[in-house]
Amino acid sequence: MHPPLRRLTPLLVAPLALSALLAPPASAAPAAPSTSATAPECSEEPRDLPTWKFIDYREMRRELAHIERISRGRVDVKAAGTSNRGRTIYTATVGTGKKVFLVTSEIHGNEKTGTTSLLRILKWLGTSSSPEAKRLRRTVTFVAVPKINPDGAELDRRGNDNAWAEVQKDFPQLAGRPPAWNYLNTSLQGDDYTKRPGFDLNRDFNPNLKYVPKAADVPGESAQPGWFLNPESQTLRDIYTKLRARKGKVDVYVDLHHQGACVREDAQNRLLDVAVDYPPLPDTFFEPGGKYAQYAKTYAKKLSKQLAISAFRGIEKRGYIGARYPHAPTRDLPGQARCSFAMIGTGTVLFEVRGQTQTMGHQMSERFTRAVTAGLTNMLNDLSTGKVYGFDPDTYEQFPGTVENSAATAFRHAHDGHELE
Repeated sequence: MHPPLRRLTPLLVAPLALSALLAPPASAAPAAPSTSATAPECSEEPRDLPTWKFIDYREMRRELAHIERISRGRVDVKAAGTSNRGRTIYTATVGTGKKVFLVTSEIHGNEKTGTTSLLRILKWLGTSSSPEAKRLRRTVTFVAVPKINPDGAELDRRGNDNAWAEVQKDFPQLAGRPPAWNYLNTSLQGDDYTKRPGFDLNRDFNPNLKYVPKAADVPGESAQPGWFLNPESQTLRDIYTKLRARKGKVDVYVDLHHQGACVREDAQNRLLDVAVDYPPLPDTFFEPGGKYAQYAKTYAKKLSKQLAISAFRGIEKRGYIGARYPHAPTRDLPGQARCSFAMIGTGTVLFEVRGQTQTMGHQMSERFTRAVTAGLTNMLNDLSTGKVYGFDPDTYEQFPGTVENSAATAFRHAHDGHELE
């Protein structure tokens, strides 16, 4: 039985006016290029930086309980599953519309601004009497998972907390097999996984939602689907499956992430706030005889690009700096949640905030949180009105791309030569 959420004093007193949630803080303009050798504007070097201003697991539970109470039932908080170390994974649902919008934060536990953004949106949607909020509740079912990887979040690291021996105990058919390729048992981003190993959960998904791990499929590689080896990825699969069964379809899935600290947009060479992306799956693989041919009719590439356009425009409209996340035509990452879900009919978008806790701490976290909120709320509105379906998907390619210095590029390719999203 899951422990009840304690109804304690709220942590976030978010204003109910949406404009107040989106406006840039007056003092949070992007930093100008620094000329100081001792105080660089950004660094990809992992450091021991303060993270106490971010919402931890206990605080998240308090805030969810508060939001559920003050919304008078509009926001429904439920236990969806349990992490490998026994922490409850929660969903918070608001709205009753036919269009389903699912969003997760902290699948990587050191990528935290999305959690605060989701709590603010839930509070606004659940309590606001504005015409906009009423329309969104009527037309959209918004489902937020504020911490899908609570164990990693508490450890402030990318991976969860799960040893290969534990996985083999859960799946005896994997006895004698080497660990899956996304197993973390060395050092990464300044974190030591040697004593407490874990997994990069965002490689553990499969478009076959009924897939059961097979010995022949392990250890696999980045260009192959994942296996649902971890309780956290199994929980997200179950959330998705139940939503499809209840509502008929999950229209949108958004995965909130962070990237390197020194990434710029290539139009004006400004340090960006958030980059967005559609699924990295090569088009050629959906042609007859291709590895994803069976998903050719359901792959939601067009809708994913239209949603990414909406996110970008929302970010820019509110004065934040957006860009396209690097997307080479040969990138192939089917084990990501957004790729697996897109193959079976859901429009999916990646948000990549600049900087992680080991490179920026909570520096500029308020600005980044509001930028994420701006992108998400614009997507909600464009989905609600149907405006998103009229966007020319090719417009996405006209948005600024990204520019990385050598350290940022190395950071993005740090794990087995694969990007850290």
